[in-house]
Amino acid sequence: MSRLSAMFEGLRSEQRAALISYITAGDPQPAATVELMRLLVEAGADAVELGVPFSDPMADGPVIQRASERALTHGVSIGDVLAMVAEFREQQPDVPVILMGYLNPVEVMGYEKFAKCAADSGVDGVITVDMPPEEAVDLSAALTTRGIDSIYLLAPTTDPGRVHMICEQASGFVYYVSLRGVTGAGHIDIAEVEQHVRDIKTQCNLPVGVGFGIDSSQVAADMARFADAVIVGSAVVRRIEQANGDMEQIRQSLPAFIASLRRAIGKHPQPLAATP
Repeated sequence: MSRLSAMFEGLRSEQRAALISYITAGDPQPAATVELMRLLVEAGADAVELGVPFSDPMADGPVIQRASERALTHGVSIGDVLAMVAEFREQQPDVPVILMGYLNPVEVMGYEKFAKCAADSGVDGVITVDMPPEEAVDLSAALTTRGIDSIYLLAPTTDPGRVHMICEQASGFVYYVSLRGVTGAGHIDIAEVEQHVRDIKTQCNLPVGVGFGIDSSQVAADMARFADAVIVGSAVVRRIEQANGDMEQIRQSLPAFIASLRRAIGKHPQPLAATP
């Protein structure tokens, strides 16, 4: 059983949603990334989503764009990111790690080499934001062969037929984008998101995670009423940015924020989707 499947199975027995927290690898500095991953988990994150720095992160808002820029200033490559996962894995053998990034670095590395190195490092799932599932056959096959889940995004504008197709090709879970726009932008209509997630669940046997724009414990709690995972990114990265490289400040502010999300999510137990 994969780490993601084991996580969702365990949470299903607890009747609660997962908290998945995002950071950008290499921000604020490469040496801090593994420590930050551990801090997230110790504070209550069930899984870590690790962003692969990229020069043109089209789906990300200004906060995560700046995080990528800071990481790239340090020369952080996809190979460095995989090395960070491997180091994290030495002390955290069971916590799922999901890579989120863009196609270009993977293409440069090559699908087979990337899949092998990701598996060797301990990666559990991959989100390639700018690669539609129709074009992901070769990459998905390389990942599947090595036990890595291919996780796809669903948008508010995705039509029902396409939802079904994406759910058929995805594994691990599907990631529902809670608003129209980039990460960290806009106001979330909770009722609209809930209806979309419930509609997706009629067509999909996978857990449904919700992300983009979740910036407070209240919004996280609202999402946890109907989502199988609550994914928080920009709000976490913003706290790292506000510390301006001061690791002591980050060590104080970040765990407190994650713990507040964990407490809020725990207040709203709900039945989780079955894992196939």
